Amino acid sequence: MKITKLNNQVTVSDQITCADIAELKATGVEVIVCNRPDGEADDQPTMQEISTAASSEGIEFYAIPFEPSKFSAEDQQRLSAVLKTNKKTHAYCRTGNRSQQLFQAVAETTQANKDTSIDGTKYDVVIIGAGSGGIATAASLRRRNKQLRIALIDPSDVHYYQPGWTLVGGGVFDAQSTRRKTQDIIPAGCDWIAKAVNQFFPDDNKVELSCGANVFYKQLVVAPGLKLDWSAIEGLEEALGKNGVTSNYRYDLAPYTWELAQKMSSGKAVFTQPPMPIKCAGAPQKAMYLSASEWLKQGKIDNIEIDFYNAGGVLFGVQEYVPALMEYVEKYDINLRFSKTLVKVDGENHKAWFKDSDGNLEETSFDFLHVCPPQTAPDFIRNSQLADEAGWLDVDPSTLQSKHFSNIWGVGDVMNTTNAKTMAAARKQAPVVAHNIATVLAGKDNLAAYDGYGSCPLTVKHGKIVLAEFTYGGKVAPSFPTWLNDGTQATYFGWFLKAKMLPPIYWHGMLKGREWLASPVY
Repeated sequence: MKITKLNNQVTVSDQITCADIAELKATGVEVIVCNRPDGEADDQPTMQEISTAASSEGIEFYAIPFEPSKFSAEDQQRLSAVLKTNKKTHAYCRTGNRSQQLFQAVAETTQANKDTSIDGTKYDVVIIGAGSGGIATAASLRRRNKQLRIALIDPSDVHYYQPGWTLVGGGVFDAQSTRRKTQDIIPAGCDWIAKAVNQFFPDDNKVELSCGANVFYKQLVVAPGLKLDWSAIEGLEEALGKNGVTSNYRYDLAPYTWELAQKMSSGKAVFTQPPMPIKCAGAPQKAMYLSASEWLKQGKIDNIEIDFYNAGGVLFGVQEYVPALMEYVEKYDINLRFSKTLVKVDGENHKAWFKDSDGNLEETSFDFLHVCPPQTAPDFIRNSQLADEAGWLDVDPSTLQSKHFSNIWGVGDVMNTTNAKTMAAARKQAPVVAHNIATVLAGKDNLAAYDGYGSCPLTVKHGKIVLAEFTYGGKVAPSFPTWLNDGTQATYFGWFLKAKMLPPIYWHGMLKGREWLASPVY
């Protein structure tokens, strides 16, 4: 096997064998593409044999076979679709020439479609992601220096207030109240480039977009959030949104959670939590408590079995808040099932399978299934030079500066910092990064430090919340005096804060660069 590298994403080679698959996996290959029809040579492994071997290593396989120099427009479209996933790809044929020719044809088509109005533009700061962290960082930068040329890169035309989805699933918020048009929240003076990022070229201070255009920067902020990996659970994608299978982790499904909770009068309700890290680690519990609160209110709870399947070994990672949570676990008679990871769902037959720490499978039935999906860094981050071995953006936990490139910074869920992945964390991180970038651009060195602050308002019932606040190492870090709010107890103040105060603080404070209770320390 003679491998030729075409770019940071794609390699090609001559005919591979099943024995070569492990070597390709070791180099980070996630997708294999076959461009050689079966039967060209007697000793040639079939596509099915290669596909089976690839699958056993967790590698995707695509067959796009064609005779020499006879690829079609459809072949180009199929390869283009594969490459848009940004997964590291290896293509092969008899000699590697066909694979290289097809790749070049796709690249030329992409080049022809390049947006020339974007290509080659230069900015002081480029921010990848127009979510909570990206918008907040841009707004904080503009408040520090209105002369900065700033671009936000994000293909989504809708921005969501995701912390609100828990309350949508609990019947408190309307889903529409959690969304805005992206164009309406871009800070004044900033450009919005509605494209996806294809790959990084940090040595050249540029990013390549999905349209093929290159955008240059002096400082780069990486804040694309994380990837909800629904496909990691067999049968889940097909099951969602019907037959009692739901998730507050999707805008369109949170209302279904509330619909199910209202209609359920008896049976089994199952709530799941995958292995860490995930965003808002308390969200799986919040859905459970709010549903149970409704069933208690309606007098139905004695007829409903509630099971919480948690891949982890504890109810909550900061011990000081566990006693208050256990009060409600006992009140709602919830069965805690630790070290159980959801691996398969059969929605039509109302079955779910969990794997324990020893690899044993457990089957259970359900009438209501709320799923929190496994989560990873986005593919274009995992396949880049910016990632650590686990695929997360590799940054200094204090300054949030890349460990590999001094002019690259991180904000939000994409980072490998050990803080809770919450909006509250991004609210604290954005001013730190804004200050540090402004400081570096001014030629100074008084960098600010992020202390790992995160917050998780645990909605234990309609009207009360356990307001968990903590920094790195699980150190309790309350924002309010105990006489106003004791975070280790369920309080109405916590509920009032989440339901009434935090949404306007988000839309009119955080996204406008107003650093209330979030000024950086340096």
